[in-house]
Amino acid sequence: MIDCHFKTTAVLGAGTMGAGIAQVSAQAGSRVILQDLKPEYVEQGLCKIRESLAIGVQKQKVTQAVADATLARITTTTDRSAATRDADLVIEAVPEVLALKNSLFREIAASCKPSTVLATNTSSLSLEKVFAVVPHPERCIGMHYFNPPPIMKLLEVVRMASTSQATIDAVMGYAAQCGKEPILVKDSPGFASSRLGVCLGLEAIRMVESGVALPADIDKAMVLGYGHPMGPLKLTDLVGLDVRMAIADYLRKELDHPGFEVPLLMRQMVAAGKLGKKSGQGFYLW
Repeated sequence: MIDCHFKTTAVLGAGTMGAGIAQVSAQAGSRVILQDLKPEYVEQGLCKIRESLAIGVQKQKVTQAVADATLARITTTTDRSAATRDADLVIEAVPEVLALKNSLFREIAASCKPSTVLATNTSSLSLEKVFAVVPHPERCIGMHYFNPPPIMKLLEVVRMASTSQATIDAVMGYAAQCGKEPILVKDSPGFASSRLGVCLGLEAIRMVESGVALPADIDKAMVLGYGHPMGPLKLTDLVGLDVRMAIADYLRKELDHPGFEVPLLMRQMVAAGKLGKKSGQGFYLW
């Protein structure tokens, strides 16, 4: 039986999501090993965690003692094998490229313990394909966090047909320990959150494209009319138009559904480098 309290968690990828996942895991009491390919990458990840915790202290969301204890539980490395060798849970947070994820899991499956739970943070890729190279697939699962992980309550837990109930129970318990509200969905294109969110975002872009309303007014309709915390166009800016376009192309192919056809406006904006917040301009100026 897998203990629902993962004492050591390895997070692979120190970008925005990986750093956030590492912070959440460390705050929950796990020893965390944050790994990336270069020392500067893991240092950037640590800087993100320090800044996030400092803001939390400033806003009185966490105490200074909790922030200090969280940082003390996090170590970094560029050695993937060393990061995963003794881990109870490995969470992958690398770019959404299937070949990259296959290569990563092939490597770590050979170095980690047979009992180690292997999780991917993919937002839409097929888990069956992501874990196709991994022996003992009963320990494999999806843990789709939302940006920013320290703030967003939702954790989408994705199960394959081969995922064991023990693995599901362990991850659901861990989610609760981390202060998350988990939902359980089966492995299918886009799962629940990306499938619905991307579809809404694409329709909002079509409305801009056809001149129905300005982006701010479309967003306001969903915030004030439907109680969404953020409009679909601002969310697209935050996620990145290039990232959402890649997901939409994948879902269009996998689901054969015209609702996921990428609008011409989106392709034009991505080609022009208007990717949202990370480039300074998308549907909004940042």
